[in-house]
Amino acid sequence: MRLILGSGSPRRLELLGQLGIVPDDVRPPDIDETPHKGELPRIYCARIAAEKAQAITAEADDVVLCADTTVALGRRILGKPADAGEAAAFLMQLSGRRHRVYTAVSVKRGDRTWARCVESRVRMKPLSDTEVNAYLASEDWRGKAGGYGIQGPAGAFIPWISGSFTGIVGLPLSETAGLLQAAGVPLMKGAA
Repeated sequence: MRLILGSGSPRRLELLGQLGIVPDDVRPPDIDETPHKGELPRIYCARIAAEKAQAITAEADDVVLCADTTVALGRRILGKPADAGEAAAFLMQLSGRRHRVYTAVSVKRGDRTWARCVESRVRMKPLSDTEVNAYLASEDWRGKAGGYGIQGPAGAFIPWISGSFTGIVGLPLSETAGLLQAAGVPLMKGAA
C-alpha cells in the first residue's frame, strides 16, 4: 500500500507530518475548480475534494488523500485570489466580520471512498489600509483561499475561531486521521 497526497500544498504536507505520515508520492490533481452557478460553499468544497481524489490515477491498494479549503462569506465563495487587487478586495470584505472556512477531505482506496467536510468559523478584526498593504507586500496571500493564511502573518488579524485550526490551515487532523485509519493507513509510526 502506498499513500498518495493529491495536493501541491506545502501546508498539507506539513500537517500530515504531524500525524507521523510522509506520503509515498505527491501528485497535485489538475481539475477545473470553477464553482457551479448557485453552488453553496460547503457543497462546492466537498465536490472539489471528491473530484480531486477521482482525478488521481492509483493502483487498487493505494490510498489517495485529497482536500479542498474554501472560505465563505455568506453564500459567496472567496477562492484563491488571482492578484494582489483581488486579495485586497477579499481582505476588505472579511475585515471586521465573521466568515466560515470549510475543508473537505476525500480518501480513496480502490473503489471505496471516505469523506468529511469540516466547518470552522473565523472572525477577522477590522483591518486598516496600512495592515492590508503590509500583508499584501508580504506575498503570504498567494495561493490561499480567501486571500489569507491563518498560520502566517495574517494570524494577527484573527482574534477568534470556533472549530478546527488545522482545518482552517488546510487539513483537519482529527478527521483526516479517522479517514486514513478507515482506509487502513497506520498513524504515528514510531510514536511512543
